[in-house]
Amino acid sequence: MTMHTTDESSDSYAYADPPTMALRKIPAQPPQAGQPAAPGQPPAPAVPAQRQDETGRSPEPATSTGRSGLIMALGTLSSRALGFIRSSMIVAALGAGPVGDAFNIGNSLPNVVYMMLMGGVLASVFVPELVHAAQTHKDGGVAYTDRLLTLCGVILVVLTVGAWLAAPTIADFYSGYPDGPQRDLTIAFARYCLPQIFFYGVFTLLGQVLNSRDRFGAMMWTPVLNNVVAIGVFGLYIAIGASARDAGEMTSGQTMLLGLGSTLGIVVQAVGLLPSLRSSGFRWRPRFDWKGAGLTKPLRAATWALLLVVVTQLSFAVITQLTARAGALADGSGLKEMGLGFVGYNSAYQLFVVPQGVITISLVTALLPGMTRAATAGRLSQIGSDLAGMLRSSAAMIITASVLFIALAPQITAIAYGHGRTTPAATWVIAQTLIAFAIGMPAFCAQYALARGFYAMGDARTPFWLTTVTTGANAGLACLAYALLGPRWIIIGMAGAQTVACLISVAITGWALGRRLRRPVAPAAGAPAAAPDATMQLGLRRGRPHSGLDGGSVVALHLSLAAACAPGALAAVWIGGRINDSLGNGLLSNTVGLAAGSLTVLLSLFVLARPFGAGTSVAPLARKLRIPYPEPAAATGNGKHRR
Repeated sequence: MTMHTTDESSDSYAYADPPTMALRKIPAQPPQAGQPAAPGQPPAPAVPAQRQDETGRSPEPATSTGRSGLIMALGTLSSRALGFIRSSMIVAALGAGPVGDAFNIGNSLPNVVYMMLMGGVLASVFVPELVHAAQTHKDGGVAYTDRLLTLCGVILVVLTVGAWLAAPTIADFYSGYPDGPQRDLTIAFARYCLPQIFFYGVFTLLGQVLNSRDRFGAMMWTPVLNNVVAIGVFGLYIAIGASARDAGEMTSGQTMLLGLGSTLGIVVQAVGLLPSLRSSGFRWRPRFDWKGAGLTKPLRAATWALLLVVVTQLSFAVITQLTARAGALADGSGLKEMGLGFVGYNSAYQLFVVPQGVITISLVTALLPGMTRAATAGRLSQIGSDLAGMLRSSAAMIITASVLFIALAPQITAIAYGHGRTTPAATWVIAQTLIAFAIGMPAFCAQYALARGFYAMGDARTPFWLTTVTTGANAGLACLAYALLGPRWIIIGMAGAQTVACLISVAITGWALGRRLRRPVAPAAGAPAAAPDATMQLGLRRGRPHSGLDGGSVVALHLSLAAACAPGALAAVWIGGRINDSLGNGLLSNTVGLAAGSLTVLLSLFVLARPFGAGTSVAPLARKLRIPYPEPAAATGNGKHRR
């Protein structure tokens, strides 16, 4: 499955000390309007004021990018924590069999569209356009924002109504079920859940308005409301004693409760943004004077982004059909209780994407407005430098998460899903699938970050072609796994196909972005004048412009961190096994095993990072965990310290 402020230091990547993460400082951008220019730099021209609210107040000052990233990370972490509870309750209530498959497939279309919208389509296309309009339009982009939101709202209504009317066709396309109770239940869930598309879209559009105004917190915190509603809905389902094991046992009332309850959570999530929008001074006024309003560029970019959604949906349809068929094969082979269908695959995937959502998406979302300003000013190498700095800064966290998923997958999946009607065999399958996913986690996160570089430059076409290649590889390799493996191993092999596709994707995305960033461009008309790019000039004198990505050194840093974690991972596997042997395979033993194994991996990382040359990357993580760690020697350009 290929799915996930800035006044005083708008592009600083340094966190204030206390909370979760500390990231290396990224070179500051040119001064904002009204700020004094640094020595040797031209002063920045005034930027038109944003719309004031009805009391005459301007929007409140934004915090630093680092603080914004932290707020988003904490919000995402809280949402993911509740999401674990929500997922556990869904599996406990519906099981990993036919009823669980029907609900998850019926609920998949709006969820996948939302993930694509959040993961890059509306977020990456419209934030750059809104920031550009705020910098270059006389009214600060107010009328442009109103027109863009009106047009997108109309498109969302048409899309949602069309999807609802086509629910049977969509359900058949994703599931491939023959006529019968399983198909009917999947269609019923789809009809209740498809209206979520509109509310997901509204949530994303309004969230991008807040992001363009450097207000990032609300968009990451309001999903908490959605999870609370969903937990309440599935808790009620369990409380009333519903225990359907097959699709034919589900009543219409139970189906409506789960379907409408899931949609209600998305409605609450979208409405939760309104207080933040009001406090930012934003007031939306519908405007239908679209002709000649400069909407051609974002619509062209959105067209490519929409095509990207179509390509991704086609790949996802292949995955869902294959996993549904794998589940049917397993049922026919006497393996019904192992959860070898879509639920097992999707449950592992939901765990797999947590580090990307908590770390990568939060940081890149905070970084995107600054990269857009750099692109507008023609400083393309700064985009590469910012992305490389972010990848180095987050490397220790991403690699550690990947290693923990690989070494402690049985404990993690047992804690998350080993409740209710989920059997130990089903949690074992989810664990093995998670391991296959986790091997590709660093590439998965890096590819997401690198693709934002194209969107910062207003280019949605290149990500489309890159995605076409990688989703095609994922779907093709998944088909190969389905054809060659037995029912017990199909979904695990398909997760391995995702990992191979991620490696292909990050390689071609990094190569394409590096080529693009080495092309000299002129600043956009009306953009602040940029100081000469010393990095680019140095590269030109050497005969080749520099992209700023430093791909080789970033890859070397990730490999060094993985090597530093490896001994601890082996010890964690042994410790977890011994604890389970002593205490039994219950919640207590899995929790103790997870805690002990995690400490072992972290100890290995902190002890071996400096000998492997990755001390500079690990030191901030150690500080945030309140672990004494010697300050590394002066860092070289690749994030490793000099010996």
